[in-house]
Amino acid sequence: MFSPISERSAHPASARLPATVLLDLLRHQRYGVEYQPIVDLQRDEPIGYEALARFYAADGQPLAPKGVFEALHGSPLSLFQLEYDMKRLQLAYAPTQAELLFVNLDPDAYAVTANEPVDPLLTLMSPRQGLVVEIIENANVTDASLSQQLAQAFSARGIRLALDDIGAPNSMISLDVLMAVDWFKFDRSWLARARDAKCRAALTHLIGFAHECGCRVILEGVERQEDLQLARALQVDCVQGFLYHKQFVSISLAPRPVWAMV
Repeated sequence: MFSPISERSAHPASARLPATVLLDLLRHQRYGVEYQPIVDLQRDEPIGYEALARFYAADGQPLAPKGVFEALHGSPLSLFQLEYDMKRLQLAYAPTQAELLFVNLDPDAYAVTANEPVDPLLTLMSPRQGLVVEIIENANVTDASLSQQLAQAFSARGIRLALDDIGAPNSMISLDVLMAVDWFKFDRSWLARARDAKCRAALTHLIGFAHECGCRVILEGVERQEDLQLARALQVDCVQGFLYHKQFVSISLAPRPVWAMV
């Protein structure tokens, strides 16, 4: 079933999801994936896609992915199983024309099996050509340490890395992780902050640093032509966002609600 889903249509992430909703989600694997294009500004065409997790309630309504992952952080094994199932789905249904495939990976999920003889996530993801693993950094020292461990493990397998949501509110930047990645992904909040002289200077220098290190830069959250113009002025390499929603590809494997089958 193909039906583009915007984050704006999902239930608010701040609303705590009831345990019964989460149990139903996991039991019936009400999952989906949305592929959003990463558009190269010089070529003006997608060079790849980011695979984003999508979840559904029993009535078919979308659930905010952030809320689902946050709720499962208290249950590491469940978080790992969900992350593994999503990665398998995201790899299996990726658009065939995708030169690159970007996938998010939560360090807390990776940590569950990271120190065991067999690492299921590495085993699953290593064979995929053109894969870029986006490291999600949160807001404490433990997260930074896990991110460094993740970066080292995947880099050793020849998998390219991106640091996601750079500059997002309540996030932090680990310099060690910053040095290890191939792609810098700047959070959508920079689009508003770029009007401030100090913020604009910080962003400009970070982009310059990325290019000096031989890394490429993606600006997220591009929704309007004005955002695109700003991205060009900042000399970022690629953009991503709702401006390109007509090129989104959404797949849902969730069982249809009973009432929809009547």
